[in-house]
Amino acid sequence: MIEAFWIPLLPPYLIGLVLSFAVEALLTPRPVAPWRRPLAAVGVHVGVWTLAFALELMLFRRPYFAVANVLAIELLIVLVSNAKFNALKEPFVYPDFEYFLDAVKHPRLYLPFFGLPKALAASGGYGMALWMGLTFEESVSAGTGIWLMSLAELPGESRLVSGVPLALFSIVTLCVGSAGLLVAIAGGKKSVVKFSAIADLTQLGLIASLWAYARNERSSCDLLRARAPFAIISVERPLNLPGPLPDMVVIQSESFFDARRQFSILRTDLMPNFDLLRSEALQHGQLVVDAWGANTVRTEFGFLSGMNTMDMGVHRYNPYRRLATKGFPTLASHLRGLGYRTICIHPYYRSFYKRDQLLPLMGFDEFISLEEFEGAPRVGAYVSDCAVGRKLESVLAQRSSQPLYVHVITMENHGPLHLEDVSETDAPSVLNSPMPAGCEDLVAYARHLRNADTMLGTLRATLINRPWPASLCVFGDHVPIMSTVYATLGEPDGRTDYLLWATASHSRPQIQERATRELAFDFLSVSGYSSQINQEQM
Repeated sequence: MIEAFWIPLLPPYLIGLVLSFAVEALLTPRPVAPWRRPLAAVGVHVGVWTLAFALELMLFRRPYFAVANVLAIELLIVLVSNAKFNALKEPFVYPDFEYFLDAVKHPRLYLPFFGLPKALAASGGYGMALWMGLTFEESVSAGTGIWLMSLAELPGESRLVSGVPLALFSIVTLCVGSAGLLVAIAGGKKSVVKFSAIADLTQLGLIASLWAYARNERSSCDLLRARAPFAIISVERPLNLPGPLPDMVVIQSESFFDARRQFSILRTDLMPNFDLLRSEALQHGQLVVDAWGANTVRTEFGFLSGMNTMDMGVHRYNPYRRLATKGFPTLASHLRGLGYRTICIHPYYRSFYKRDQLLPLMGFDEFISLEEFEGAPRVGAYVSDCAVGRKLESVLAQRSSQPLYVHVITMENHGPLHLEDVSETDAPSVLNSPMPAGCEDLVAYARHLRNADTMLGTLRATLINRPWPASLCVFGDHVPIMSTVYATLGEPDGRTDYLLWATASHSRPQIQERATRELAFDFLSVSGYSSQINQEQM
């Protein structure tokens, strides 16, 4: 009887399974055909589809509507993945599911890149499909529908007993869903991933790669914490700093890179203070970062932790999601062990990326967030860099005998740049030639660079005039999203810029390309900790 009950459900199930592979083919980049994938990956796809179909069937008891529901969810992920790939050169990965909730809380950060028309069409279309499914497809547990014809062998009075058909239906679908789950688990154990989003997506397919990343994310992070660079560096006062320990200031500048090396139409005098700091720096150059256009926390965590990206596995995509939730050894915790007061300044919502919970676990004594910038001037949608600079000055002015480590994460230059207004008078102030068509984003971006430069000039003067030695690290977290500009004028290679500067140094600057994970150790070195670090790394 169970077989007879399930056989009528096979057509929608099989149709939906085939269509699930077809929807996957809409991805950019496109996964290889199912028959070219590892058998384990195909098994995961089939298992997850079966589980999702069974759950939807149990919930709505309408098989074709269940198929449409599952395919709609898959299509939404595909559309989001394509939008992400277009903007960030990376497809959707499992840790990105967290951003669906963030998109509701902070729509300006996400929806403009997905597209408001797409978002409205998707929500409206799903609402219409929901109404049509519930209205025009009969429930399989209604007692008179075609799906219960197989129950005709039951005595008539049994079929009319309340709950008997629904109970049998629930048992069957629960068993089917459980079988799908077991198949997915078995296939997942044999699926091998490289934690390279593009390679894994193309070789395994969307569902199998998401499943594999989810499985790996649940594994213990204890070994990564034990091997963290700042977990093996001894906390000792360096002998080559007999006087007061220097204040150490980091400016993690949002979407910052020296765009003049990519776009010759930008004025050469756009950032005079950055140029001055660079000429005085102990070290400067281009910085290889692990993000394009967004995902600030990747660069942020890479700098603070000194971790090699390839050692982090799935956590490379969002280290604040699980890796840092139980604490992690960082530059901040290392300096706190040396007697520093450690402070982070970020003019945005304190709960974003759970920084309010994670930064104390990563060694910060204080977190100054958006709540403390009430009334501060904004440029575009965010608190201005100059306002952040003034807040930094007030923090530095509170120094007593305890040295300070202040990590500043700016926000002014966060996109979407294409939502900002650009007037006719803006272009000549940042460009040395007429603005090409479609390059308004570059003008908006250059305005922010100029404001960041003003902040750096003020900070330089503040650090020089203080009675304590100080060192400064400035770097960009990633290049900005300016798709139309890149299509017209050429695309950067993704590297940002950095400099390391100290008040007490007059050495000739060294020009070196660095990776994010190396920068904190270089910063310690220019701050007078070189002998200690070298001994630990030998």
